[in-house]
Amino acid sequence: MTAVDRLEAARELLREFPVVDGHNDLPWALREQVGYDLDARDIATDQSAHLHTDLARLRAGGVGAQYWSVYVRSDLPDAVPATLEQIDCVRQLIARYPSALRAARTAADMEAARAEGRVASLMGAEGGHSIANSLATLRALYTLGVRYMTLTHNDNVDWADSATDAPGVGGLSAFGREVVREMNREGMLVDLSHVAATTMRDALDATSAPVIFSHSSARAVCDHPRNIPDDVLERLPANGGMAMVTFVPKFVLQAAVDWTAAADENMREHGFHHLATTPEAMKVHRAFEERNPRPVATVSTVADHLDHMRETAGVDHIGIGGDYDGTAFTPDGLTDVSGYPNLIAELLDRGWSRTDLAKLTWQNAVRVLGAAEDVARDLQAARGPSNATITRLDA
Repeated sequence: MTAVDRLEAARELLREFPVVDGHNDLPWALREQVGYDLDARDIATDQSAHLHTDLARLRAGGVGAQYWSVYVRSDLPDAVPATLEQIDCVRQLIARYPSALRAARTAADMEAARAEGRVASLMGAEGGHSIANSLATLRALYTLGVRYMTLTHNDNVDWADSATDAPGVGGLSAFGREVVREMNREGMLVDLSHVAATTMRDALDATSAPVIFSHSSARAVCDHPRNIPDDVLERLPANGGMAMVTFVPKFVLQAAVDWTAAADENMREHGFHHLATTPEAMKVHRAFEERNPRPVATVSTVADHLDHMRETAGVDHIGIGGDYDGTAFTPDGLTDVSGYPNLIAELLDRGWSRTDLAKLTWQNAVRVLGAAEDVARDLQAARGPSNATITRLDA
């Protein structure tokens, strides 16, 4: 099969089994760029100058379902209202483009959207700071349509450790375990992207429902704390959950990890925070990049992770979570949401079967959400909502 034939075969497969993508930060990009002015970033028109995402490129990429991230920064003083604003943005998008997007809260809704040729639009909250240590707030987010919550973002929360912060509670605290149990009872997926490996293991011990990694790759392939260790991948079959590979170059390409560390140290040596974007800081950063060209990830880089994740966790427990509009850099061939056929074509070239690819793109994600719904139904029949507090459990 030629490269052209593989790409056409990939597109044909995606027409039947479109991509369920676990994480897209379009709402945050709309907040940061235009303050949610959807006229200024009308995704019914070409937004390639500003965004990774618009409706035409979603169609070209074969996307059939999208978890829109309702992320807010963990250092915001009012994370809960900011999260509500993010949810409102998604609701506005769905209302504005009804022929292209359909609100989805269940696995059945996802299948209905696929049958209609619309993008099933789900929501995921990124970081436990969005519930402000309140199980009632967690339940309110579920009522508003949030179907997963990442337990942390880049910083620890009071009850869970992040992959990119110093250890705090050693994984999950007693209240953190109660958060997981209450998510199970609601039917909200426990998302373990961004969390420390200790938190991953504690959550797998505490949960009675499948977990997800909405946008994480394999640590054995690229040694970054945001990625998943093999012992955790090996636990996914017993749990029933899934790991959705991310495309962020500094999480998938070891050379990019090392380059980023060196670039950050260079910024600090010149007296700047490593995330500073002032003109003076960017001048220092550009000078570094001229001396040390940025390593570039490719479709093959991402496929290497999927090969390893399939071998370690099994084909029934993997998916895709690109993190578009949440990263400044993307791999060659996966520049924006239109690129998914290139990844599927690469996997076809590596011998992946149509059956395996259908699981990767669509079937696994639908099954996992449906399984969480089944667990919630049983738990709700057995017990009521938890009114536990962090003060009482973690005192």
